[in-house]
Amino acid sequence: MGVERVQEIANFSKETIPEEFIRTTYEQPALTTVQGTVLEVPVIDLSDPDEEKVVRAIVDASSNWGMFQVVNHGIPHETVRKLKEVGKAFFELPPHEKEAYAKSPGSQSIEGYGTKLQREVEGKKAWVDHLFHKIWPPSEINYQFWPKNPPSYRKNNEEYAKHMHGVVDKLFRCLSLGLGLEGNEMKEAMGGDNMVYLLKINYYPKCPRPDLALGVPAHTDMSAITILVPNDVQGLQACKDDHWYDVEYIPNALIVHIGDQIVSNGKYKSVLHRAKVNKEKTRISWPVFVEPPSDLEVGPHPKLVNEANPPKFKSK
Repeated sequence: MGVERVQEIANFSKETIPEEFIRTTYEQPALTTVQGTVLEVPVIDLSDPDEEKVVRAIVDASSNWGMFQVVNHGIPHETVRKLKEVGKAFFELPPHEKEAYAKSPGSQSIEGYGTKLQREVEGKKAWVDHLFHKIWPPSEINYQFWPKNPPSYRKNNEEYAKHMHGVVDKLFRCLSLGLGLEGNEMKEAMGGDNMVYLLKINYYPKCPRPDLALGVPAHTDMSAITILVPNDVQGLQACKDDHWYDVEYIPNALIVHIGDQIVSNGKYKSVLHRAKVNKEKTRISWPVFVEPPSDLEVGPHPKLVNEANPPKFKSK
C-alpha cells in the first residue's frame, strides 16, 4: 500500500480535515497568530553600491531577526518565473508520474518526492507534500530525483542554480565582513564552492480548515542559510518576541533565513518559523538550503574565538 499524499487527501476534504492534521491548541494558527499585525522584516537592496551599508543591514537582520528579504538580487525575474512554472507543473501531474520520484521506504536520503519529513510530534501531520533534490555541486546531483516532465524542468532548475551563486557569494561576503573576517573566510569555512545547494519544493494544497492545520510546524533550518521564493499566496510566519506573526512578502524579493550555522559563534541567530495553509488557494514555496558538505567538520571560526569569547558550540 502506498503512502497517502496530502494532495490526494485535500481532493476529498471539503469541510473538515482528518484528525491527525489538527494541531494542538498551542500550535493552531487561529489561536496563536497575532492578528492584524504583519511582520515587516528588513528589506535589503543587494545592488546598493555602498557595501558597508549593505553589510550593516545584513548583520543587523541576521543578529536580531534571523531573516530578511533581498531585492535587486541579480536573479532575472524570468528565471524565477520559469522555476515556479515547472515546479507547479510537476505537482499537477497524475499521481503515478509523481510517485516515480518517491523516496524508497526506509531510505536515509531526504531527496525525492514525499510527504512525511519531520518527526511527527504527538502524531500530528503537516499539510504539505514536497520534492527535494540537490542542484549544486555537480558531483552531488542525482538526476533520478529531477522530474523529466515537464520537459524543461532540468533546464530551468539549472538556470536558477547558476544565478543562485551570485546571491550566495554576496550574502556570505557580507556575513563574513560583518564578523570582522575577510570577505571569503566564512564561505570557505563551510566548504567554499563545494557547499551543497538543496532545493525543496513545498506544495501546500488548499485546506478547508487552515485555522487548525499547519503546512510546516515551527522549526529552525539546519542549513547555513536558506534562500526562498514563494508563490503569491501568503503563508510564512516567524516567531518574534515569543509571538507568531505573518511575514509580509515583497514582490520579486528573495526571503533569506539564517540557519543553525555555528561558524559565527552565536552572533548570527537562526529564525523560528512555520508555514500556514490557505482555504482558497494552493501555496507553493521553493527554498534552497545552502549547507556544508556532509564530510566537512564545521565549528566556530578560529578568528572569532578567544578567552573573552570562548566557543559556544562544538565542532561537528
